[in-house]
Amino acid sequence: MNASDGTATRSVLIVANQTAGGVHLRDALLARAVVWPTTFTLVVPATPPPEGWTWSEDEAHRLAARRLHLAIERLRAAGLDVTGRLGDHDPMEAVADALLREPFDEIVLSTLPAGLSRWLRSDLPSRMRRRFATALTVVTADGPDALPQRSEPLVGSPIRLDMPA
Repeated sequence: MNASDGTATRSVLIVANQTAGGVHLRDALLARAVVWPTTFTLVVPATPPPEGWTWSEDEAHRLAARRLHLAIERLRAAGLDVTGRLGDHDPMEAVADALLREPFDEIVLSTLPAGLSRWLRSDLPSRMRRRFATALTVVTADGPDALPQRSEPLVGSPIRLDMPA
């Protein structure tokens, strides 16, 4: 409950990787926050980097942590109440882990456009709908202009990352 007016606060789990700081995602979350008080938890799966044949788990975690930090900074700057954590490299397991920690009213899955998205190619939305009882919304980046650029520096204070065991 929202202590100030007695309304229920909704809890939304966001699952995003390369699109975590995208305009499309920010706008979808802002639309929810306008309708009802909402807290958001962003989970960024520590997936292997898309470029290159070899990678280390540390490399995947560093890249995911960078994306998480940048996305939380952008979402908070837009006025959203958001926390975050790194997730398992498998987005299905990252969601399962998050749902074990706390209940959510909705899952928002943010993906790259069709043709670029490994998650859409692997039919992740359908698999998530079959496995989890929580409502699922898929938001897709419109294109490269909607995504944060790699060259943008990280600024601001560090955030606490809740790393899975």
